[in-house]
Amino acid sequence: MKIRNIVTGLFAFAIVVTSGVISNADAQIAVKGETVYTVSGSAIQDGVVLVRDGKIEAVGSADDVDIPGDYDVHEAKIVTPGLIDARTVVGLAGYYNQDHDQDQLETSNAVQPELRAIDSYNAREFLVNFLMKEGITTIHTGHGPGAVISGQTMIAKTSGQTVEESLVDSSTTLAVTFGPSVERNFDSPGTRAKAVAVLRQDLIKAQDYAEKRAAGEDQSRDLKMEALADLLDGKITALMSAHTSHDIMTALRIQREFGFPMMLEGASEAYLVLDEIKEADIPVIIHPLMIRPYGESKNASMETPAKLKKAGIPFAFQSGYEGYVPKTRVAKFEAAIAAANELGFDNTLYALTLGAAEILGIDERVGSLEEGKDADIVLFDGDPFEYVTHVEGVIINGEVVYEGE
Repeated sequence: MKIRNIVTGLFAFAIVVTSGVISNADAQIAVKGETVYTVSGSAIQDGVVLVRDGKIEAVGSADDVDIPGDYDVHEAKIVTPGLIDARTVVGLAGYYNQDHDQDQLETSNAVQPELRAIDSYNAREFLVNFLMKEGITTIHTGHGPGAVISGQTMIAKTSGQTVEESLVDSSTTLAVTFGPSVERNFDSPGTRAKAVAVLRQDLIKAQDYAEKRAAGEDQSRDLKMEALADLLDGKITALMSAHTSHDIMTALRIQREFGFPMMLEGASEAYLVLDEIKEADIPVIIHPLMIRPYGESKNASMETPAKLKKAGIPFAFQSGYEGYVPKTRVAKFEAAIAAANELGFDNTLYALTLGAAEILGIDERVGSLEEGKDADIVLFDGDPFEYVTHVEGVIINGEVVYEGE
């Protein structure tokens, strides 16, 4: 069943169709679903979501929410909040997989926290639009794993023609890597111990820089030290990529030593150190569930999300980046594998929406269908985690940006 636009009232709305994107910024919207998953509360049978001025105005059953006569009405079988990809490089890594569209990893230096994803992000990149059409409305993207510190990540909506139009947060995390991928990309550091020593030394230097900055002392401005000082001051979070249990333990040890906020990502062997992750109170952005199990991810398990849930550890899903994949994974499909491996529908949808938003610190804006939040809504013709299900429509910031093909 295709999404239906029903225009009522005394005047018509101007609708411009370009490459499958529909712009109707002046219209107010009502979304009707046979089932509406708010995520923050119980699913609503025969539900309605009202949208005004880019925000959710009301959510409830059709019996309780009256649809004004001048609202555009869209209908679908299943309605969910916009989905969130909690770790990707899309917008920096492009569709063609050629030098001109691959900015996710700068290999001139192993430690470059001063690099900003916002300075490389291409809002018009085909892969951004591709993910949007799969219901991904928010992405946490930026510099990829493979360097001791590869740079700063950012959060964006998958609509907008410029980074400024898309931007949610310009400096979310510092991407840090533990494990053998660093030695593959750099001659030095060439081993785990050396990489950690380099990281520790720079953090010690940053402590001195941060102390002088706080005291107002004169010092030469150093972008690298500023970024690390912001980490130590808790203004930015470390996104620690580690797959093996001993690399995960090293990441946790560095975090304890310097006391900065942290997320763990990748975490193929997280199930071996659940107690330690739980004690550290660290959320996990789990590896793509269909990751190719070899090298440091050889022990990856499709049941890890269910084990994280049972242990009470917050987690989210990602599409990530792997060099042999020239396009991108879709976090929705990765999450579907977790749903089929003991996690279940409700827990999976939560981790792909509100759970991810909470981990990324954007849950006041996105992640659930609640009054006052950004009107990011996805319409499906069936179970979102079934491969044969189609996305019938996507609304971002209250605008219909995609209508099913």
